[in-house]
Amino acid sequence: MFLLSGCNDSRPEIVLSGPTMGTTYTVRIVSPGDLSPHDARILIEQELSAVDASMSGYREDSELSRFNASDSTDWFAVSKPFADVVEAALEVGVESGGAFDVAVAPLVRLWGFGPSEKEGAPLPTEQELAAVGNLVNGARLHVREAPSALRKEAAAMQIDLNGIAPGYAVDRIAGRLDALALKNYMIDVGGEIRVRGRNKEGERWRIAVERPRDADRQAFAVLQLDGESVATSGEYRHFVIRDGKRYSHTIDPRTGAPIRHSLASVVVVHPQAMYADAWATAYNVLGPREGYELAMRLSMPVMFIIEEHGELKATMTPEFCSRMKESTCARSSADVSM
Repeated sequence: MFLLSGCNDSRPEIVLSGPTMGTTYTVRIVSPGDLSPHDARILIEQELSAVDASMSGYREDSELSRFNASDSTDWFAVSKPFADVVEAALEVGVESGGAFDVAVAPLVRLWGFGPSEKEGAPLPTEQELAAVGNLVNGARLHVREAPSALRKEAAAMQIDLNGIAPGYAVDRIAGRLDALALKNYMIDVGGEIRVRGRNKEGERWRIAVERPRDADRQAFAVLQLDGESVATSGEYRHFVIRDGKRYSHTIDPRTGAPIRHSLASVVVVHPQAMYADAWATAYNVLGPREGYELAMRLSMPVMFIIEEHGELKATMTPEFCSRMKESTCARSSADVSM
């Protein structure tokens, strides 16, 4: 996704960006009042650093890495934010029927993705996949609120928060800006976005959903949001080639294998970026039919972009359509295909 804006610079705006968590961030604060760009950057990077230090799978000293390395099945003390994020992940896991599973880390490692990713890594054997199958089960992971701690039923269980931590980082920054009574902002961490209020032209924030093509960077649809978050999950830039075949980076925890279906991209709107992030992954795993049926049952704003015979078509819930510009909603709704 990417931001669309007009040409009338009618209100002051702070725009900050930089690297974080293996990706990049951009934050726009309209009418920042007494907040200086310097202080805004410190605030933003404090929150990003805190999430990275806690939930990164690439840092050996993070809470996540220390929990994964533990060979104990006793309660393992963690910070309250860490426990809260894991609890939210488990909630999405239950509601999605296991399509989102925070305990997927052993499969990620077996397929050669994540921190251990290597070019040309061999594909896992059926025996290797079977050996970790009982470890990929969020129901065997338990969260305690006070004092905050996690417990795994099998010592070899490991968790992966890549599908929810970036969205949580967005929410943390939003919380800091809200505490300063700032009412107009856009926060983007690795494509997980949360907006509030109006942009510098005084209009609702316009977020363009990219066409899911490997080489293109064009708008497929345009959302107009206020006080909501939006996240996208798709395989058009997240895949590897092994033995001449293309494999998605997204693994279906229920089958143990990378997803394979006609869904090119899924877009989810939610009040919290953490949940939008996790649900985008869940719907991507579920695919266009099963995912659409669940989104309709949950009355969740979701759009599924499907590629068939080289053409892109969209299926969306009514709640999603109501957040789109009228023209793009009409165009995409006309292309519905199941």
